[in-house]
This record gives sequence, structure tokens and C-alpha cells, in this order.
Amino acid sequence: MAEVVDLYAGPGGWDVGMARARITDVIGVEWDADACATAEAAGHKRLRADVAAVPIADFTGAAGLVASPPCQAWSMAGKRRGEADRPKVHALIDAYAVGSDDIGTGWADDRAHHAAQPVRWVRDLRPEWLCLEQVPPVLPVWRHCARVFRAWGYSTWAGVLNSADYGVPQTRQRAVLIATRTGVARPPDPTHARYPEGPDLFGGELLPWVSMAEALGWADALEMVSNYNSGGRNGVRGVRDGTDPSSTVTGNAGKMKIRYRQNSQSNATVRDDSEPAPTLAFGHAAASVRWVLRNNNNVNACERGMDEPAGTIFYGARANDVSWRDGEHSVRVTVQEAAMLQSFPPDYPWQGSRTSQFRQVGNAIPPLLAEAGVRVAAGRERS
Repeated sequence: MAEVVDLYAGPGGWDVGMARARITDVIGVEWDADACATAEAAGHKRLRADVAAVPIADFTGAAGLVASPPCQAWSMAGKRRGEADRPKVHALIDAYAVGSDDIGTGWADDRAHHAAQPVRWVRDLRPEWLCLEQVPPVLPVWRHCARVFRAWGYSTWAGVLNSADYGVPQTRQRAVLIATRTGVARPPDPTHARYPEGPDLFGGELLPWVSMAEALGWADALEMVSNYNSGGRNGVRGVRDGTDPSSTVTGNAGKMKIRYRQNSQSNATVRDDSEPAPTLAFGHAAASVRWVLRNNNNVNACERGMDEPAGTIFYGARANDVSWRDGEHSVRVTVQEAAMLQSFPPDYPWQGSRTSQFRQVGNAIPPLLAEAGVRVAAGRERS
């Protein structure tokens, strides 16, 4: 049996993060066929199955467990029908803790019960360590799970982490639960900060947040816009400059188009994404060039420049128009760009339709955030 079981494994965000922490013996359980195909193309093991139905005994002996249950029932980017199911989820956690395996009926959102499924797996496998991740509204559920796990002998920590604090070029915030039977659970130490203050007492030094421009290898001439609730710049909701991390990338697929504008001159070369992009002009002469990435046409959409991390980008039911823009000109965001803003490698082999690929990117945990959590939970912290 594999060393680690990855529930709701998706395309491989946990796999990439764990590999960076020297954990490679992993089996992922995932229902989505395209996500399984992506993970397998990247060299990760997948069992296509429903986490709520697969026999847990088949995974006996696993030392670690990670999980990212579906977030759509709770996400601020969705309809949030899971909020109506919150009392039932808490009741299900208590039922699972004493031996039940029944999902129950009458859910407002059929995905909501998955937030409680890790309790069954921990109950039956008793791994040495575990790390769970979800959208921030699930934090009370994680804290309830933590109380159950402490009664089983685990040290636990639950809280909200900002992905940008761990090198992700995006300010995606996630509720994380870390538990261990062999150490002391605590939040992972940040590696980056928005405003680093220099060396600490032990000689360590935080790096600045990774900007979109740095992550994508572009000069500071783009600005990103997202309407997800990921903070803002100058008091405006969600507005960020290009050196900041991106907004959160979520899993809704929509219209994506991009056109490249060379500079801000009236006669500048403009090409769409079906043609080679022109050379972008930067520096003092083109200082007025401001590209934005806007995830839909809402008036309160989050806007970020390339000198900042991105705000939350999401795809899916709302057919969001996610694109880099400079006034009337726009350039379609590529799957690779969206994935790089999640901290995936640029050559990650996404499979399935374009819509499916964007959904996979948005639903995945950023690998660098996964690495940070696993290093603490599994005792693989850097020396």
C-alpha cells in the first residue's frame, strides 16, 4: 500500500507539493476522469472512484492522508448551498466518529457531505499524520474534525493560510487542518511576506510575495482583475498590482480570450491569441501600459497588476470572461498561465477539453501551499 492516500486528488496539486517534500509513494482517489488523466500523464497514481464509496480497508497501512474535498458547495464563487447543509455536516462528523458510514439524505447540495468524509478515513486508517484543505468557510468544520482527532490522540491545528505567504503568485486563502500523532501540529512557517522586514533573530529572511510578472516571466506591464473576494489595493475590493500574487484561481470554466497589445500608442501592434504575440514594449516610454486580468464583467471585479500576486480567478457556471486586458484590447488567458499562477510547473500535462482543464486548475490546491502543510504534518520540514 502507498505511503500516503490523497482523497479528492484532482490533477495533482498535492502530488507536486509532496514530491517537493520528498514524498512520492502516493495513491490518489479521484472521480473526475479528466483529472485522473492529467495526474497519470504527470506520473501520479490514481484510482478513479468515489471517496464516499471506495472500501477504506484497501488502504490499510498508509502513514499519511491528505484531502481537498469539493469546495463548490461552500465557495464564495458558487451558490453556497452547502451553508444550508452545515448543521447536517456537523452531525455527520459526530456520526462518523462513532462508527457510522451512512451518508444520509436530503442534502441541499449533494457535495456538502464530502467535507465530513475524511473523518471516516482517519477513523479506520489512523494514519500518523494528515493535512486537509478547503475554502475558508469550511474552517468551523475543520475545527470540529480537529476536536474528534484530538480525542484519538492527534495533535491538531486548524486555521486559514494565505497561499502568497508560501511562494504562490496568488493570494488564494484556504482553511487548512494539520494533525499528527508523532509531533506537534502548528501552522507552517511562511517563506514569503507582502512587506518583508529583513532577517529575524535566527538569521532567516522572508522573501517578497511572488508577483504574476515574476511567475510568468513577463515584464511589469500587466494588471489582473478578479471578482473573487481576495482583498484589494488602495481600498478598492480586489484590486492588485502586477508584482503581487494573483487572485484565487477556482474551478469554473468560461470564455477565455486574449489579445496582445504592444504598447499604449494609438498605432501599436495588436494580435489575438491565434497569432504570435508582438513584442511588448516596457520601460519609461511605455509606462502607461496597464494590462488587467478580469474574470467577468461585474463592476466589483478584482483587478491586479502584474507587479502583484493575482487575486482569485475562477471558471465555470458563470461563463466568466478571464482575460488580460488593456482598455478595449484583451488576450485570452492560457491554461498554462492559470496553472503557473497556482504554482504548477509550466509544462504540466493538462488533459481533457479546454473547459475541463481550466476547471482542474481552479479546483487544485496550489502545490507550494500543499508542500508547506505536508512538511509540518509529516515532519519533513527543511533543516
